[in-house]
Amino acid sequence: MPNNHAWQPASWRNFTALQQPNYPDAGALAAVQSELSQLPPLVTSAEILALKKRIADAQEGRSFLLQGGDCAESFADCESGLISNRLKVLLQMSLVLVHGLRKPVVRVGRFAGQYAKPRSADLETKDDITLPSYRGDFINGPEFSEAARVPDPRRMVKGHARSAMTMNFVRALIDGGFADLHHPEYWNLGWVSQSPQADQYNKLVQSVGDAIRFMETISGEPAHNVNRTDFYTSHEALLLPYEEALTRQVPRQDGWFNLSTHFPWIGMRTAQLDGAHVAYFRGIANPIGVKISAGVSDTQIAELCEALNPDNEPGRLTLIHRLGAGNVDKELPRLIRAVRSAGARVLWVCDPMHGNTESTSNGYKTRRFDNIKAELERSFDVHAAEGSHLGGVHLELTGENVTECLGGARDLLEADLERAYLSSVDPRLNYEQSLEIAMSIVHKHGSLI
Repeated sequence: MPNNHAWQPASWRNFTALQQPNYPDAGALAAVQSELSQLPPLVTSAEILALKKRIADAQEGRSFLLQGGDCAESFADCESGLISNRLKVLLQMSLVLVHGLRKPVVRVGRFAGQYAKPRSADLETKDDITLPSYRGDFINGPEFSEAARVPDPRRMVKGHARSAMTMNFVRALIDGGFADLHHPEYWNLGWVSQSPQADQYNKLVQSVGDAIRFMETISGEPAHNVNRTDFYTSHEALLLPYEEALTRQVPRQDGWFNLSTHFPWIGMRTAQLDGAHVAYFRGIANPIGVKISAGVSDTQIAELCEALNPDNEPGRLTLIHRLGAGNVDKELPRLIRAVRSAGARVLWVCDPMHGNTESTSNGYKTRRFDNIKAELERSFDVHAAEGSHLGGVHLELTGENVTECLGGARDLLEADLERAYLSSVDPRLNYEQSLEIAMSIVHKHGSLI
């Protein structure tokens, strides 16, 4: 746990804060922060500390972290069908991983707070009209109009409410038996009933069900531990006024907890050692992640580890590398060696999405499934060659029948993107592609044993 007793949730204000909106009314922003600071938290310190222990297990190779969800949530998508489908995909992927890796899976959703997104440019131009960029529903609206693009602090209150509703529904589903391994048929998504991936998955489900029934028969006792599954939330803690307002001290625990999520992370664009986001993350007791790109030097990564986890606490720090399929063999070995030389204890996770983004000839932002799969598989190989191990994967995915990433089970082509491209920011894996990635992880892990 951070030992800087002078730290306060507002300490980040003494540093340069990148990717923050320019609110036109400072008084309105302060009023919203005050309101947020009085609202109930979204998660508990006990849940946060439980996740930290599970990440510590993943660091030692005793479990595997599956982190996935939308690139950017929208307020309009706070809807029961979309939430349950997202949960179904993560459950199905985790079942594939548990069965194939023979170890527990730590399930972390990119939801209930993923409402802010960094942008490469502050302004966007269409038809000779220039407006502020859309930065996520926490900040402004996606509609290309002057009114929609003005940053509005009241959106943070609405985002908090949507996050609470999402968490409430997820918890209710899980507590109600939705995640019961006795009934994985509850997790089926009707639109993929004819998919070859679904057929392979259904055979696996039958195998798992037979194994559970066999164990219960010989023991004479129900397998209670398969009745429910723990889920944790995560988001990029980009909008610092929001994160500050949800950072609290709690009874019978030392330190400060970010109670807006279990597992916040720092994005690649805001990971400056002398920046406001690192200054904020230094002081919270949550397990935290940092996105690492090919541009990070050996010195920078060692200094980030020291700044964010000076006590080398187990489960505290996760490094999420996003390098691109063409850079893994060149860049990942040196990053692993730099962290090892620094003596830092971290969980290595691969984000094979963000380094493989491209634009098509017809103007769509997309990712090629083959590149996503290649980066992930090469990352496993490099970690094994370096005497390290890849302990998790970070994916942008959805349970909807979208056509946003090229390739995969149905071999989606550029012309297919027009059919169901629904993302307002980044392209996501659909159900089939997500399940294929899970099966690829299992196959690669088996080849390395």
